[in-house]
Amino acid sequence: LFAVLVTLYEEPEKPDSALDFLKHHLGASAPENPEIEALRLEVAETKEKYEALLEENIKLKTKVKVY
Repeated sequence: LFAVLVTLYEEPEKPDSALDFLKHHLGASAPENPEIEALRLEVAETKEKYEALLEENIKLKTKVKVY
């Protein structure tokens, strides 16, 4: 902790948030990148589409078996 505080003190351009600086240097969760959140949203949407397509596939297979 002391070393990180010294690093913060010696930083020529002080960060906006000292707490975020400490979290980052101590290995705590870093602020989320907007790209990561967008990718997570895309994965969730893709999973929903996949589930819908699976249901449709099952229905169509059932219809084919009837004929």
